[in-house]
Amino acid sequence: MTLKKFLIGTIASFGLAWLLVVILPFIAQRNVKPVEFQEAIDGQTGVFIPKTSGRVADGLAVYQANGCALCHTQVIRPTYAGTELWREDWAGLAADEDRGDTRRESNIFDYKGLDYAPIGQTRAGQDLSNLAVRMHARFPQSPAEAEAWLYRHLYNARSFPELGWSICPPMPFMFEKRPVSGQGRTADAQHGVADFAEGNENFVPGSEARALISYLMSLRHDHKVPASINYSPPAPAAAAPAAAAPAAPAAAAE
Repeated sequence: MTLKKFLIGTIASFGLAWLLVVILPFIAQRNVKPVEFQEAIDGQTGVFIPKTSGRVADGLAVYQANGCALCHTQVIRPTYAGTELWREDWAGLAADEDRGDTRRESNIFDYKGLDYAPIGQTRAGQDLSNLAVRMHARFPQSPAEAEAWLYRHLYNARSFPELGWSICPPMPFMFEKRPVSGQGRTADAQHGVADFAEGNENFVPGSEARALISYLMSLRHDHKVPASINYSPPAPAAAAPAAAAPAAPAAAAE
């Protein structure tokens, strides 16, 4: 084999792989057209376009900047590639009070409009695709209590006795030190924002912490999608067995 043939073969081999794995998927997915609901199938009309804006978008930037995607994923894989659909609350709720089974796989529209899809690298921690669903299910009567739990987890996850093993790094730098006042709680805490007292100081969430928690509390990918992109729709309920036909009346005795 000559050097020329070797170089051509090497370039062709790597070039074909690059074309199929990187270039063509990028071209196909960079400008995804909205998918419409079909009333006959989906029971509604309109266009499926999830949106992210405001403090939630700022929180995503904080999430990315602090490397949260190194340990947490945001992707519900198809059943042939994983088991997320069957893990409790990861893909949605199996028995939502209002909508029934809301579990579904991730699709490209879950990341539409983002410069970088936060699908994550490892699962040292739980998948966060439907974190807000889990938090609302855990604290159904008090969203502020759910946020307070997340603030404490962000400040130091190992402060929870049941999470003493956690490898989630504490992030006290996102909190501001303030003197303890009143009964040991600040005005912020009275308005539903958690603080953490240590000695004569309180640690109150700063702007980055608030943006991050707002983002985390927005994470729910269980909303209904058009049937055309619902790759694992819930199994239809089994039809009720037909009632047995009444027995024919016995002939009258002669």
